Amino acid sequence: MLRLRPARLRAAAVLTGIVAGIFALPAVALAAPGVPTQLSAADLTLLTAVRQAGLWEMPAGQMAAARGSHARVREIGGIIAEQHVKLDQDVVDAANKLGVTLPSQPTAQQQGWLKEMQSASSDQEFDQIFVTRLRAAHGKIFSTIAAVRAGTRNDIVRKLAEEAATVVNGHMDLLESTGLVRFGELPPAALPQQDLAASGSLRQAAQGRALGGSGFSPTVVWVVLIAAVVSGTALTYRVFRPR
Repeated sequence: MLRLRPARLRAAAVLTGIVAGIFALPAVALAAPGVPTQLSAADLTLLTAVRQAGLWEMPAGQMAAARGSHARVREIGGIIAEQHVKLDQDVVDAANKLGVTLPSQPTAQQQGWLKEMQSASSDQEFDQIFVTRLRAAHGKIFSTIAAVRAGTRNDIVRKLAEEAATVVNGHMDLLESTGLVRFGELPPAALPQQDLAASGSLRQAAQGRALGGSGFSPTVVWVVLIAAVVSGTALTYRVFRPR
C-alpha cells in the first residue's frame, strides 16, 4: 500500500479541499454584458411616482387650460398637460424595458385633488387650488427625483430622472410665475431618505427582482469559498492522516 509523506499528504489535503470547496459553492448567475443593472427600491419609487404624477397632472392641466380665470393660468395648464403627456410616455417606455408594472390610476389623494378642483365654486377659486396643489406636489417629488438621479446605478432610470428633474423644475417656475403660490403654506422639505423609507413594499419587490443583474456580492462568494476550502481540507486530512 502506497504511503504518502507528510508534506505530500498536506498538499493532497489542500488540493482536495479546494476542489470540494468549489463544488460546494452555490451557482452564481452572472449578468450578461449590456443588461441593465438591477433596480433598487429608490428606482421603483421614482418610476411609480412619475407615472402617478402624470395621471393626475394631465387632467388637472387640461382643466386649468379650459377653466382658469387668468390667461396665465390657462396657458400654464396647457403647457403642463402637454409636457406630462411626453413624460408619461417616456416613463411607460422605461418601465417596459425594465419589466416593471406601473399603476394605472392616480393615488386616492391625487384623485381627491382633482375632485377639489372640479368642485371649486368659482374660476378664481379654481386657479388657487390648481396652483397650490400642483406646486406642493412638484416640490415633494423633486427631492425624490434628485436623490435617485444622484444614486441610481441604472442607465435607463438615470436618463428618466434627468428628464423628470427638468420638467418638474420648469413646472415649479411656471406655477410660481402666476403670483398665486403661498410659499408660507408649502410643506416643509423632506429628506430623500424619509420619502424612500415609506416605500417598504417597493423595497421588498426590488429585492425579489433580478432585472438584468445577478444580485450577488463578491465578498459573500469569497467568504463561502474560503469556508468550503477550510472544511474540505479538514475533512480530507482526517481521511489521509497516518493511523
